Amino acid sequence: MLDAAGVGGIDALFDEIPAQLKQVRLERVPEALNEMQVTRLLQERAAQDGRWSSFIGAGAYEHYIPAAVWQLVTRGEFYSAYTPYQAEASQGTLQLLYEYQSMIAGLTGLDAANASLYDGASALAEAILMAVRLHKSSRRILLPANLHPHYAAVARALTSSQGVELIELSYDSRRGTITPDALPLDGAAALVIAQPNAFGGLEDVHALTDRAHAHGVLVIAVVNPVSLGLLNAPGEWGTQGADIAVGEGQPLGVPLSGGGPYFGFMTCKAAHIRQMPGRIAGRTVDLDGTPGFTLTLQAREQHIRRSKATSNICTNQGLAVTAATIHMALLGPAGLQRVAQTCHANLLALLERLQPLGVRPRFSASCFHEVVIDVGAPAPAVLAAMRAQGVLGGFDLGQWSPELSSSLLVCVTETKTMADLDHYAQALAAALSGRSSQERAS
Repeated sequence: MLDAAGVGGIDALFDEIPAQLKQVRLERVPEALNEMQVTRLLQERAAQDGRWSSFIGAGAYEHYIPAAVWQLVTRGEFYSAYTPYQAEASQGTLQLLYEYQSMIAGLTGLDAANASLYDGASALAEAILMAVRLHKSSRRILLPANLHPHYAAVARALTSSQGVELIELSYDSRRGTITPDALPLDGAAALVIAQPNAFGGLEDVHALTDRAHAHGVLVIAVVNPVSLGLLNAPGEWGTQGADIAVGEGQPLGVPLSGGGPYFGFMTCKAAHIRQMPGRIAGRTVDLDGTPGFTLTLQAREQHIRRSKATSNICTNQGLAVTAATIHMALLGPAGLQRVAQTCHANLLALLERLQPLGVRPRFSASCFHEVVIDVGAPAPAVLAAMRAQGVLGGFDLGQWSPELSSSLLVCVTETKTMADLDHYAQALAAALSGRSSQERAS
C-alpha cells in the first residue's frame, strides 16, 4: 500500500503533526486486560453508579422497552445498515423507514413524515427554517418561553445566521401556559406550540392553532410521542390542524444511555412536503409491477446543489428509528394508549401522596406525566437528601430560571409502581423534615 501511494514509510503519512506533539509512549494507560478481566472491571465501574428510582424527565424519559425490541434491532441486518443510497441494495432498510414514516404520520395525524432527523431540538430548528420557506414574506417566529431551553438554544444557534428572528412569548405565571389572546401574531411566519410544555403543562392547542391560522401564521407543534396515545394529535388541533409537527423520538423504544442516541421526528401536511428536509422513503412499483421502495423528494445537499437544498445538516438516525418502529409495532395503538394512561394515572397518584406534605403543583394547568412542584426550600439540597435515600427526586428548575429555584420538575411514567410512589413521598418528607430541623437548629 505504501508503494502504491508513493510513500516511504508510515511516519511520512503523519509528518504534518509537529514533533513536539508526538508521544513516544502513552502515559497512565494500564496494562492490557483479557476479556474476562474487562468484564469484571466494567461491572465494578457500573456498580459505582448505583441504582436509584428516577423521577427525572425534562426531555429524557424512562419507559419500559419490550425485550424483543433490541434483540431485533441488534441483528446484523439492522445493526450494520446505514444510509440507503442504492435502492436495489437496501430494500429492507427502505421498507423499515417507510413503515416508520407511516406510523409517525398516523401518530401525529399529519400526511407525511421524513426518515427522522438528528434529535428533537434540531428537528424544531429545521421546522422553523421550513416554515420561513413556506411563508416567504416573514422570518419572525414566535417561540414560547416555556419551551424546553435546549430546544430554544438549538433553534437560535441554527437559525440566527439565516436572518430568522425568534420572538419569545411569556407564559402565564399562574397557569404555566401561554395565553391565546396575548399573541403578537401580526407579521409572524409561525407559532411554536409545545404540548406538553417544558413544565409538563398542557396548552390550549385548539385556541392557539385557530388564532394563529386566522392571522395567516403557520403552526409548528412540538410534541411528546407517548402523550399522543392520550392527547389530540397535532393534525387534529383546531379546525385545520398544525402545519408541521416535530419532537424527540427517544420515548419510543430508545433507552436512557448517557445522553443518546436520540432521534428527531418530523411530519407535515401534504401541501408542505416539498419543503420538508431530510430523507423520505417512498413505495412504488417497478416495470414488472412488483412493489418496491426508494428514496424520493431528495432535496438535500448530497443530492442537489447545496444552495438549493432544504437542509445542509440533516441526517436520519437509522438504528434508533428501527427501535422506535419495532417498539410501536409491538405496542400498537391500544398499547400506546395504555402506556399514556398509566403515566398520567401514576402522576395523579403521586400528587395525591404529596398533599399531606403540603406540597402542591407550582402551576395550575393540567399535566400529562410531568409536573412542577414547589418544595419551599432550595431544590439542590432537597434533591441531595432524596438521592441519599435512593431517589432521584426530579429536575432542579433553578438551572433554567432563578425564580423557580425551589421548584422540581417531576416525571412519572408507567415504569413506577405504587411502592415507588410511596418511596418518593417518604423520601421527600424526610428531606423536607431534615431541612426544617436544620433551620430550627440554626
